[in-house]
Amino acid sequence: MKRALAIIRSSVLSMIGVALVLLVVLSAIFAGVVAPFPDHRGAVVDFTNFNQPPHWPNIMGTDLVGRDLFSRILYAYRTSLVLAVVVLVLAMPTGVIVGLVAGYFDGFRRHALMRLTDVFLSIPPLVLAMSIMGVLEPTLLNGMMAVTVMWWPWYARLVYNITLAEREEGYVLAAEVIGASSLHVMFREILPNCIPAVLTKMALDIGFVILIASSLSFLGLGVQPPTPDLGSMVAEGANYLPDSWWLTVFPGLAILVAVFGFNLLGDALRDILGSDQ
Repeated sequence: MKRALAIIRSSVLSMIGVALVLLVVLSAIFAGVVAPFPDHRGAVVDFTNFNQPPHWPNIMGTDLVGRDLFSRILYAYRTSLVLAVVVLVLAMPTGVIVGLVAGYFDGFRRHALMRLTDVFLSIPPLVLAMSIMGVLEPTLLNGMMAVTVMWWPWYARLVYNITLAEREEGYVLAAEVIGASSLHVMFREILPNCIPAVLTKMALDIGFVILIASSLSFLGLGVQPPTPDLGSMVAEGANYLPDSWWLTVFPGLAILVAVFGFNLLGDALRDILGSDQ
């Protein structure tokens, strides 16, 4: 912990990343407390205050039906983080297991698993997610499923490469010589050496999942109104540029802050975990 704090303090970008991630996470958790108009996260209409530029108490302006934009962005952060966490909780274990099995065993299992992985990796992620969401009803649950389907192969490829390198190390051969089972070797010997790279990728991927989910919503295939979502807010405001600039600029900046923050956090984690090796 002391080494981690020292590494973060030594880098301005790492400190900025931690600050931005804390801002996003705390905004999502305490949206009900911080948001000046918490009821505006739903189907609320206030035509006496519609499409207003930033002013007090609507510091980011109001949307086309009079809802406070700042309040909706806070709740949109909650939606985005829930989606990102669920996707990674499902995709990471799947990819890790596939990568471990493919990297440790030779023959048919390796070729079958990695060719399947290559098929998924050959399709652009956004195109694959759009194809799935084009068939399913555009809901938050289906959005999670679509992004999960496109995300596990990246963890499979990462863990596969690490497992191939670790497979011939002395500690693995020693465990096999004394009669350790394949499951023991994979999950007790090799997997701990994959954890630093996996954790770093997870931190980076939270920002990218938020970006992909926002892209789907921008195209009308993600979270549907009146649930607040950053991508759909940008799409709605894009039709009214440049006059009603706040409808697009503030949700777009919210996406930028989240993606930038988690990318910087991932770089900091890479430095921290790399220093422990």
